[in-house]
Parts: sequence; structure tokens; C-alpha cells
Amino acid sequence: MTNTIAFPGIGIGPMTIPTEFTFFGVSIHWYGVLIALGVVLAYFFCKRKAKPRGISDDTLLDILIWGLPTSIIFARIYYVIFSWQDYANDFWGVFRIWEGGSAIYGAVIGACLSTLFYCRVKKLSFPVIADIGSFGLLIGQIIGRWGNFVNAEAYGGHTQTALFRMEIVNRGITVHPTFLYESAWNILVFILINVFEKYQKFKGEIFLWYLTGYGLGRFFIEGMREDSLWLGTFRISQVLAAICFVVGLTLVVYFRRKNGKEIKEAL
Repeated sequence: MTNTIAFPGIGIGPMTIPTEFTFFGVSIHWYGVLIALGVVLAYFFCKRKAKPRGISDDTLLDILIWGLPTSIIFARIYYVIFSWQDYANDFWGVFRIWEGGSAIYGAVIGACLSTLFYCRVKKLSFPVIADIGSFGLLIGQIIGRWGNFVNAEAYGGHTQTALFRMEIVNRGITVHPTFLYESAWNILVFILINVFEKYQKFKGEIFLWYLTGYGLGRFFIEGMREDSLWLGTFRISQVLAAICFVVGLTLVVYFRRKNGKEIKEAL
């Protein structure tokens, strides 16, 4: 299967984009390849961040081995829960994950839970691991979103005027490329937390800034999408984005003030 895509506002395309390729007779989806690439790059980047924090490569690999399948399972569970009308009469469809249907918030929740469990068992500091993982999560999201480009999915409302509008020629529509907006926003957040790292005052602060920054961008981007998961009259991912932003920022302010007070008293 292929999609023909153009970005007329910036003079790119049309391009014919295959969604899969064949390798030794096996059909492989580019979406999966991009997800795998994101995981690999995230792991090697996180290794650089782990060493100064006293976390070994073996520990990081263990966390990845536990976290990856858990993330996939929770990404599916999240999607199914908020799309239950599609599965109410097709229970076995819940397990046909290759047909599509997953959510990044579910993956993040799954990764956090598996990491928290691992840290409790191994008596490691979850905030320290979460700080390291924040960089990896962003790398995975930055690259993974381009899987949506390949599949011509996760786009926003129709537009004929937006500079970066995306025309899906084979479907006859021109839309906001929300996958691109989110990938670009995550690049900005990634750069900012790397710059801010040297000003970190407490363990877990990088992770809280990740939640705050990602939540802020996702709130507005989610409001543009046409394929949102709904809870009543609310876009569930937009609600979670708002919660991430408010909670993340509130905790950053609280702990930075508390840390600053402790430093002042020590002097």
C-alpha cells in the first residue's frame, strides 16, 4: 500500500510513500521500523545520561526489556478502553494489534509503571531513572510520529491556508499535519531539557519538565486532531495533557522552592 503526499505550502511533493516493504518474503511495515529505530536511538542516548548518574548499562537494558512490552500492552489497552464501541461485538479484535490502534499516553503510562516496579524491586531511585528516561521518551516520540506520516494518519482538521498543510492526494484531502507539529514540538522540548539539565535542583525535575512541556504542546495539538479518543464530550488525551502540564509545573515550583529553602538554611 502507498500514500501520495504533498506539502503545497512549502513546495514539497507530491511523493509516493510506501507503508511497507518486503524483506526475504516477509512484509514489514515502516511504522514498526520507525518505532524500533526510535527505541534503539533512545537507548544509546540514555546510556550517555545514565553513566554520570551512576546507572549501569545493564540496568538500563533491563529497564528497556521490561518497559518495551509493557508499553506496547498499555498502549493497546488505553486505545481499546476509549474505543470500546469498536470492540464490544468483536472481543478477539482486541488482540489483533497488527490491525492498528494504540495510544502514546498508554505507552508512557506502561513504561512508567514497569520502571517504578523495577526500581522498587532493585531498590533504585525512580526519580533518577525517570530523568534519564525522559530523554528516551522524547526521542521515541519524535521519530515514532513519522510513522503516522507514512501511514497518512493522526492528522488534524481540513485546511487550505496553513503553511505546512499536508495534502493526502490519494484521499483528496488537505489537512493539518499534527504528527509534524507534535514531532517538532518534542524536538523543542528535547533541546530545552538538555539545556536545562545543568540547572537541575532535585532528582526527578527533568521528568517533571518533560511532563510539563509535552503536556503543553499536546493539549493544543490534540485539539486539532480528527481522530481523538473521547470520554463523553472531552478529548481524553487533551484532558491528560492538561493534567500533565498543571501537575508537572506545580511540582517543579514546589520542589524548587523547597530545595532553595533547604540550601539557604544550610548556609
